Amino acid sequence: MEPDLLPSERLDDLLTHRLRIIQSREVFSFSMDAVLLARFAGVPKRGRIVDLCTGNGVVPLLLSTRTEAGIDAVEIQPRLADMARRSVALNGLEKRIRIVEGDLRQLAKPLGYGSYDAVTINPPYLPPASGDRNENPHVAAARHEMNGTLEEIVEQCARLLRTGGRVSMVHRPGRLIEIVSAMTRHKLEPKRLRFVHPHAGSEANMVLIEAVRGGRPSVRLLPPLIVYKDDGSYSEEIMEIYFQQGRGKPDAAAEELRTDG
Repeated sequence: MEPDLLPSERLDDLLTHRLRIIQSREVFSFSMDAVLLARFAGVPKRGRIVDLCTGNGVVPLLLSTRTEAGIDAVEIQPRLADMARRSVALNGLEKRIRIVEGDLRQLAKPLGYGSYDAVTINPPYLPPASGDRNENPHVAAARHEMNGTLEEIVEQCARLLRTGGRVSMVHRPGRLIEIVSAMTRHKLEPKRLRFVHPHAGSEANMVLIEAVRGGRPSVRLLPPLIVYKDDGSYSEEIMEIYFQQGRGKPDAAAEELRTDG
């Protein structure tokens, strides 16, 4: 059964497990960073996961192919939360994914302090004062820290995680020192780092970072992830992430959980 779509909306294929997602040109659509986060994150086979700044719900949809855990997904923008909720229903995942509309800074108590085994987050990358003030408000809220600073976001991640739980984040490399400093202030110990480079030899434009609440100081720097080959086509690893995720292949992130305490 096809969903009812607004005039500006479309259905996109997520290229795995026949998942589809509702998107719109009027709001911020997901991009590669969300897909990479969903693949990078260390998640439990069962338990509870919360995805913060979920947007239209792409990360929890993709995580559902890797875990049997229940997933809460938090989004402050009503339009995006509605799209995420309809996408969950479209894929028949209402019993596994719950969309929670609200401000993540106010949800630790109602969701439950220390009640999650894993937190994933693809937060706004830019400070609130930067950028074009006349841009689309949905896009502005997705790009700029208008609904929570980096410090506030990290603090809420720590509040939601149980001791030994993991938070996985994708962000810009230029803010890595801020991220690590905020994490350690809130007893989140960075454990895995991976830089994403558009091309071999180019500067990184994304960083994936995972931290453990109450973990011991020890971080692993994983091999760089290269997006494009010299001819401009996607690298083999990117093709694997997009087209083979969850199709019976070994889950590298899950395997790393067994050896990374």
